Amino acid sequence: MKLVAVSAGLSEPSSTRLLADRLLEAARRHLETDDGREPVEVRVVELRDLAVDVANAFVTGFPGARLRAAIEAVTQADGLVAVTPVFTASYSGLFKSFFDVVEPDALAGKPVLIAATGGTARHSLALEHAMRPLFAYLRAVVVPTAVYAASEDWGGGGDAFTDGLGERIGRAAGELAALVSGRPRRTPEKPPEKAAGEVEEVVPFEQQLAALRP
Repeated sequence: MKLVAVSAGLSEPSSTRLLADRLLEAARRHLETDDGREPVEVRVVELRDLAVDVANAFVTGFPGARLRAAIEAVTQADGLVAVTPVFTASYSGLFKSFFDVVEPDALAGKPVLIAATGGTARHSLALEHAMRPLFAYLRAVVVPTAVYAASEDWGGGGDAFTDGLGERIGRAAGELAALVSGRPRRTPEKPPEKAAGEVEEVVPFEQQLAALRP
């Protein structure tokens, strides 16, 4: 079984690559622990090393050997982790360019975990308005939990409304592993059925509101 991460980070070292590594490792642990499988093969495709190759592919219409090998790794993977820095409220140009040279049907049905990094949490919606539609267009199967890591998230434990970065990574990786392994997704338990003739008590909104007041 193969898991591949695509990292579009430009700096060295890169927080985008760090997030890709953590997601990939978490998904690998889920697969090896839950299923008792043989060791899972993992690989990271660094787009910064392929920038010239991607540009040449646009000009010539043919990918070179290095780019072709990277595309094959992505399209033949059992699961994909796609991570980009957010520039101007969207994915990076290099990230989009790489997937532009991938055949449109090559990712159909493939489980994909999307993630992004940025300097501020205000860019986190790029995952939903840019990345998720991109992979939906490519007919990939995107896991429900997307992971965004702002500068303040590294080493943070979250707040009253959001989980910390580690918890989000674990949840998203677990969802990817479930799709890759073909396990059915767990559904919430159904509430107990009412007895025949039992009528549900309706509490007026004003009464509920009054109960919340000190």
